[in-house]
Amino acid sequence: MDEPRSNATEFTVSEIAVAVKRTVEDAFGYVRVRGEISGYRGPHSSGHAYFSLKDQDAAIDAVIWKTSFARLRFKPEEGLEVIVTGRLTTFPRSSKYQIVIEQLEPAGAGALMALLEERRKKLLAEGLFDPKRKKPIPYLPRVIGVVTSPTGAVIRDILHRLDDRFPSHVLVWPVRVQGETSAAEVAAAVDGFNALPADGPIPRPDLLIVARGGGSIEDLWGYNEEIVVRAVAASRIPVISAVGHETDTTLCDFAADMRAPTPTAAAEAAVPVRAELIGYVEDQGVRQRQGMRRLLQSRRDRFRAASAALPKPLDLVATARQRVDLASTRLSAALQAFRHRKALSLAAVAPRLSASALRRSFERESRQLATIGARLQPAITRVAADRTARFEQAQIRLEPAMTRYAEVRQSRLEALGKLLNSLGYRGVLARGYAVVTDADGTLIRSAKEVSAGQPIGVVFADGDIAAHVDSEFKLAPLRQRRKRPAPPGDGGQQSLF
Repeated sequence: MDEPRSNATEFTVSEIAVAVKRTVEDAFGYVRVRGEISGYRGPHSSGHAYFSLKDQDAAIDAVIWKTSFARLRFKPEEGLEVIVTGRLTTFPRSSKYQIVIEQLEPAGAGALMALLEERRKKLLAEGLFDPKRKKPIPYLPRVIGVVTSPTGAVIRDILHRLDDRFPSHVLVWPVRVQGETSAAEVAAAVDGFNALPADGPIPRPDLLIVARGGGSIEDLWGYNEEIVVRAVAASRIPVISAVGHETDTTLCDFAADMRAPTPTAAAEAAVPVRAELIGYVEDQGVRQRQGMRRLLQSRRDRFRAASAALPKPLDLVATARQRVDLASTRLSAALQAFRHRKALSLAAVAPRLSASALRRSFERESRQLATIGARLQPAITRVAADRTARFEQAQIRLEPAMTRYAEVRQSRLEALGKLLNSLGYRGVLARGYAVVTDADGTLIRSAKEVSAGQPIGVVFADGDIAAHVDSEFKLAPLRQRRKRPAPPGDGGQQSLF
């Protein structure tokens, strides 16, 4: 027996899913939901972000599309309590409802402070805030780079303060100091200043100032982003952080090499006061001159005291002068005695120096010279005869040697002549070849170098002839060399060679 059918309307699964989707979206167009982010693992490879919002009693799936995620001022983080704005919808494939988030903000300052503290601990553990890695601030930077908004009051305060203290060359890298792209622009500016070459057309700064005016924690949040903190910590150029007022503190302040309470204070910390520096230099100059005067006066007094203890110059040479006078007195008497002794010696020798004694000495020396001359002439004659005999013997041996040497040289010359004839082109011409030249005598090496009617010269082994080029001349093929007949052998056996 058939069971009675129900009057209820029959729907397909898709129809039910579409109806529920439409009902949820119509009833909850745009809503604000407060909850804690759970299950967030970063953006998906597609660029979308998926996580859940929960409180103590319930949870709801959440999704942020790629286009909305790029515009978010605050990025989602695990465990952060947030207030999101979006629309409810359903996902028919899994029969779940979810919220499509278009805006996201922390749920009050407490949530931001908790997030800030958690991020500070993380970066502190990585060593980005270590005082040992901080670089000293240059005393007098030549070029100062400022990362701030070009239209705000901050840059005017910095420039005005620098002009009052010490006018310097300032480069401004314009950035947004708050908003969605603020953190990325500030980090790019710090990296850009560091990437400038030291000798490029744009001078590389010696000091960087990252500055902006005061504001709420939300306004300053861009300077708490990791991308800014890491860029400041990695900067090779010293960085002064001047973000907000004196009571404002950001993570950028911890990573910078120096924190200034205000942008004006950053300008004061960057350069000294020029007037004070000039006064200091002048004071040092005065002190140096006074010290030099005192030193010279002290040296002068010491010299005078030392010179007073020295003996007088006349006293130093008095003894030597007395010795000279005594020696001069004794010298005169000694010269008189020496002259007297020499006169006595001459008187004793004078009788022996008569004319007859000198004549006898001259005759004796003449006889000795004549004896030596008589012995010298035979010796010269014997030496000349010996040298003549030796020369004649050498001449007898030299003639055959010269003859043999001339014959050897003539043989070598004839061999070289034969080699020259065999290697020279005249030998080639004798075998039936010829040399072709143009009218100037220049050698023609190819048929492409001549044209019809051109006069040429042909050089043979026995003479030269003149000719003209005929382009229609056809050269007959060379006759083949006639083969030699094989020598007769026994029994008709042919030669193997």
